[in-house]
This record gives sequence, C-alpha cells and structure tokens, in this order.
Amino acid sequence: MEPILQVALDFIDLPRALKLAQEALEGGADWIEAGTPLIKSIGLDSVRELRKRFPKATLVADMKTMDVGRIEVESAAKAGADVVIVLGLACDSTIRECVEAGNHYGAKIMVDLLEVEALLERAEEVERMGADYIGLHTSVDEQMEGKISFEGVRTIAGKIGIPIAVAGGVNSENAHEAVEAGASIIIVGGAIIKSVDAKKATQEIKRAIEKRVKIKSELFKRVSEENIRELLSKVSSPNISDAMHRQGDLKGIRPVCSGVKMVGPAFTVRTYPGDWAKPVEAIDEAPEGSVIVIDAGGVGPAVWGELATYSSREKNIAGVVIDGAIRDVPEIRKVKFPAFARIIMPTAGEPKGFGEMGVPVEVGGVRVFPGDWVFGDDDGVVVIPQKRAVEITNRAMDWLERENRIRKEIKEGGTLGKVTELLKWEKK
Repeated sequence: MEPILQVALDFIDLPRALKLAQEALEGGADWIEAGTPLIKSIGLDSVRELRKRFPKATLVADMKTMDVGRIEVESAAKAGADVVIVLGLACDSTIRECVEAGNHYGAKIMVDLLEVEALLERAEEVERMGADYIGLHTSVDEQMEGKISFEGVRTIAGKIGIPIAVAGGVNSENAHEAVEAGASIIIVGGAIIKSVDAKKATQEIKRAIEKRVKIKSELFKRVSEENIRELLSKVSSPNISDAMHRQGDLKGIRPVCSGVKMVGPAFTVRTYPGDWAKPVEAIDEAPEGSVIVIDAGGVGPAVWGELATYSSREKNIAGVVIDGAIRDVPEIRKVKFPAFARIIMPTAGEPKGFGEMGVPVEVGGVRVFPGDWVFGDDDGVVVIPQKRAVEITNRAMDWLERENRIRKEIKEGGTLGKVTELLKWEKK
C-alpha cells in the first residue's frame, strides 16, 4: 500500500483540534486521529464533531483500549471512527472482542504494541486474531528522554501480512526513514500540531514520505548530550520551570544584568560569608563554559566583583550565581556578564581561604551538584539535575513550541483564556 500520513490531534481542547485538523487536511493528511488526550478530555464527542466537520475524512480513535473491547470499539465506531486503536498489552480476549466489534460496526482495528517486549511474537499473534494494522509507538515521555528509533519496524517488517504504523518523534527529517524501515502508516503528532504553520508542516512531511527525502524541520532537533547547551539557549527559565513542574528555581537569586542569558554546567563553591578566596580560585579551576555557583551563606560581605568578572571573561566562564553578595555592579553591567546574586552591596570581605570546590552546595533553597545544568535570564535562575538534562531540555523545547502555536492562535483573533478554554479547566 502507498504510505499514509496520519495526523494525531493530541490536544485537550476541541476547538484547537478542529482548527488543526482543517489545516492538516488542507496540507494533504490522509487520516486524522482523535488522540488519547482529546478523547479523555472531550470523550467520543470529539470523534462525532470531527465526523460532522470532515465527513469524507478517515478518522482514527486512539482509544488505547485495555478492557471491555466490544463496548469501546462499538462506541467509537458509532461515533464515526473508521479505525480504533487497542493496546497490544491487552489480553487476547479483549483484542478478539475488539476485532469482532469492528467487523460488526465497520471499523478497522489497529493494535498498538506500546511497551510490548516480544514485538514479532505479539504482532504475529494479533494478526492471527484478525487485527487490521500493527502500531509501533515510542511514547512521548520516552521521546523526552531521547529515545526515538525505527528498529521495531525493521524487526517485524516483511514478517507479517498486515500494514505497520509507526508513531513517536516522526518529522520531515526522519519520516523517510520510517518508510524505508517498512512502515506503511506514518503517524505524526508534535511536528505538525506544534507548528506555527500546520498546513505547511503537513505538506513537507507528506512530500518527505512520498519522495523518500529528508526535509529540514522548523522544529527543534531532539536533544543529545552534545547539543544541550545549544538548545537550552533557545528557551527561557519559565519554559524550564514548566518542564520541571514548577521546580528548580533558585529563590531570591536575581540577575545583575538584564538581557543576558546564562547556560552551563555547574562548578560549585562553598565559602564562608565574605571569604572570596575560593570563588576567585574557582575561576582558574572551572572548565570553559561552566557556571560558577557559590554558596556564601546568603549574606554579605561581597565575594565577587569587577576584577573577578574580568578574570571570568578571560577564562570563558559562562556566568556566576552567588547565594550571597556581589559588588561593582555598574562595571559588571557594562560588560554584560551573566551574574546572579542574592545581595548587592559595596563592602567586600577578606580572602581567608576557607571552604571547598566541587562539592554539593545549597543555593536559593536548591541542592546543586557539580555538573548540574544552570540556566539564568531576566526571570531568574533554574537548575536542571545532570541526570535529567536531556529529558528536561526536550520538555522545555516542547513547552516553547506549544506556546509558539498558541501565540499564533491568539494573533488570529483569540485570547489566552478562549484559546485554552480556561474556564472549562478551573478546578471544581
């Protein structure tokens, strides 16, 4: 079969989903999917409304059914779904019930092998049960950890007799790889629904599939250990805070300079109040591109000033964060050095040499370990644990791109409250 482009409407607001569906269909999408978030938010009324608005479109209901297969497939089919998705982790009885209900009510059944380990074995089993399609799916949360692969497609391609669908991290740059691996149905969510121009994004992915070519995506590349700094430089501290569920910000630590951004791994320093010896020694010890993070007890006198700033510039230090005091602010602002501190004061302390470097410190109420990623801008400073840096950077970029899409919808005549249906989501 010719490759099919399926667009997943993973929204929780129906008006936004309908608008996107229109753009995607205009861009050449073959199938439209009522995503699981949409169905859980709106129910099967989302499928009914999609069927009403787009009577000729092929509609997929991503029910992720695990039980009561007959009831769920019957309900989705009656609502207007042409294809209903059941999880491969469901018991055989549930899958057989889904297949029978699909036969009765005119719906095809796709079995999603999300989290199934024995892919080929389970694919062969569900094919024997009468499934119409097999789905291979990298979950969004796994994608945030950088796990995107088409190896599963290669594992079963050519070994089963029904079409294979693939979902998870597909965009215009890698869609051709999914087809070449053996997928017939290419399911795309974020690369289209987060795009400012969803019609254009759909057209580009469609062309990439048909021509088997790589087309540069307007959205970000997935994060690796090598490009964390590059991609963090594109986001904001609010994006990162949202990605971390409103955690990680350093309380009471404010920027000295406006309009500068700081990104780098932490080089930590613990010193006594006013003792600036270890902070200055850290300039020589810290690797290029790192952020010196100083625990000075949250009080003065100052442990950092103009000369330490100039030294840091010479050593290509990315910035300094001080839970304590800083001085010589006019000079620091002239050179636009990313400095963040709790206190500004004129008085410096003495270089006594107490303290240590490269140890965990407590700054702004957050435990900071050497190597944690530190980000600062006009809104403040947030710290990302080193072991979650790839995931949180992906999630921050995800927030940025979703906000870009919302910003576009607001410019087209909405308001934030109307676009996101704010009143509907107030906690009752």
